Amino acid sequence: MIQHSEAVELAFHYIGLQEIKGAEHNKQIIKFSKDIGHNWVHTDETPWCAAAMGYFLMKTGYPHSGSLMARSYLTLGEIISEPQMGDIVVFWRLSKQSKAGHVGFYLGKAGDYVYCYGGNQSDKLKVSAYHKDEVLGYRRVKKLWEKEK
Repeated sequence: MIQHSEAVELAFHYIGLQEIKGAEHNKQIIKFSKDIGHNWVHTDETPWCAAAMGYFLMKTGYPHSGSLMARSYLTLGEIISEPQMGDIVVFWRLSKQSKAGHVGFYLGKAGDYVYCYGGNQSDKLKVSAYHKDEVLGYRRVKKLWEKEK
């Protein structure tokens, strides 16, 4: 079972979306931030992994942190010790004590690496591997509303 499958499916529609180098900016990346309430964002250089996560969750009926800080997802939903594909994974950046982080959808593990799909991974939406020691936590959220059948 893929957790948050609608959100993951929506996210994969944007695979390869990337920042535009130079003075021009990718309007969709800016839209991620604006749609979750951050109208002050005007460039695609503003860190956007949490904005993309929030956008995908919000558009498919899941709660999101509302923040542009990746670590804000450590307070959302329930803590998961054994993640399933599609759960939320949060990583530290710079150091475990810094405020910097990264958030994405968990895809799986291989050896010492955790694979996730997320925004702002080398400036684009893609699958990346992170060392398992960089994981701060895994989270699962429940849908706010169900589609009518």
